[in-house]
Amino acid sequence: MASSYNVTIHWHGVRQMNTAWADGPEFITQCPIQPGGSYTYRFTISGQEGTLWWHAHSSWVRATVYGAIIIHPREGLLYPFPKPDRESVVILGEWWDANPVDVLREATRTGGGPNVSDAYTINGQPGDLYKCSSKDTVKVQVDSGQTSLIRVINAALNQQLFFAIANHNLTVVGAEASYVKPFTTRTLMLGPGQTTDVLIKADQAPARYYIAARAYASGQGVPFDNTTTTAILEYKNTTSKPIMPPLPAYNDTSAATAFTTSFKNLRKSPVPTKIDHNLFITVGLGLIPCPPKTPAQNCQAPNRTRFAASMNNVSLVLPRNSSILQAHYHGIPGVFTTDFPGQPPVTFDYTGNVSRSLWQPINGTKVYKLKYGSSVQIVLQGTSISTAENHPIHLHGYDFYILAQGFGNFNPKTDTAKFNLVDPPLRNTVSLPVKGWAVIRFVADNPGTWIMHCHLDVHIGWGLATVFVVEDGPGPKQKLEKPPPDLPVC
Repeated sequence: MASSYNVTIHWHGVRQMNTAWADGPEFITQCPIQPGGSYTYRFTISGQEGTLWWHAHSSWVRATVYGAIIIHPREGLLYPFPKPDRESVVILGEWWDANPVDVLREATRTGGGPNVSDAYTINGQPGDLYKCSSKDTVKVQVDSGQTSLIRVINAALNQQLFFAIANHNLTVVGAEASYVKPFTTRTLMLGPGQTTDVLIKADQAPARYYIAARAYASGQGVPFDNTTTTAILEYKNTTSKPIMPPLPAYNDTSAATAFTTSFKNLRKSPVPTKIDHNLFITVGLGLIPCPPKTPAQNCQAPNRTRFAASMNNVSLVLPRNSSILQAHYHGIPGVFTTDFPGQPPVTFDYTGNVSRSLWQPINGTKVYKLKYGSSVQIVLQGTSISTAENHPIHLHGYDFYILAQGFGNFNPKTDTAKFNLVDPPLRNTVSLPVKGWAVIRFVADNPGTWIMHCHLDVHIGWGLATVFVVEDGPGPKQKLEKPPPDLPVC
């Protein structure tokens, strides 16, 4: 698919230490690779173990261009759990009975929401429950009594997904290349961009059991693909009709919350306690009124508007003639400004009934500058503008500690008491609860330009993103490498 389109590749969750040129998001760290062109991504993976993934980071090419990254322990080292008998990768995807790039272009033209997908997939196959696809349903083989490590990745474009395996417990042992204190559940919930490693013991009667995933759709009135994708967990020499697992209802926020709040780091976490930058960033949708003479077919959002999205009321506009990283490195003026607000421009009841006067964001290519080595706390606050939703927020170039999350408006007087400063999970993508908040911390020890965005691709296209520009440090190993000679030009 990518051959006739511009493309870039993002190595999702890989800590690109001093190699931001290889991070991949178009117009943030590089110009896209044009059809017929090439670019070699050069980076080192260090200090990470577990499951990450890679995907296109250009238009909606990501719908089909993605894959797993498996980082095993160093030779001679072991997993922090008994070695499994088998390992499998399960990548959840999303499929349109159309060209996804055309679906995006149509939505961009109309200003409304894009058509929802027609199916979800497991390892590229929709499974038995869709017409025409049962013969290609993916099968995961197990032997009675054995333990399997299953690495689950949500590569869907626009949908959080519930995941379960009929009759089997899932023991969560890792997430996003970081080990967690094991906990057992029947259901996972992954936002796009998230990975979860689980152990399952083949301790049921030898038979065939469905592996299934379907939507967690938290936005009221937001259309979504209400189908179920399946694979089959197959005990050796069995041909029985597969059993279906119960999955939570599409709007079961309590099931999603119970899962996302169960994570704790396997070891004590070195959480930064002295904070240099205390940011409060609102996250949400918005609407932009159409100018008077705009044709109705280009104003298909409610009340003759176009959809937008923003962080702290700024809707990110990507540059076109240079990447932000090139502009930062070479000092090119006019590409971005450094006035992204660290606090909302207006304080309001974020999760209540928001005044229409606050629904319209401003467009801009605004970044927030961080000194090398500074510690950062971000309160991410969901809003009810247009509609409240659960947003999977992904930060490039960094892992971060998730200290706490909750519902309603974040209250520093009472909610800071809920912070886990001992063993909070280390992630690169946080599920920001619908009508809620989440608090993350990290140390800015990786120079470059790093986008933080909603991993629902429809939202990043509407501007739900910002960029951190992290300056070089004083030491020789604390500086951004020189741009590679084959870096694509705009």
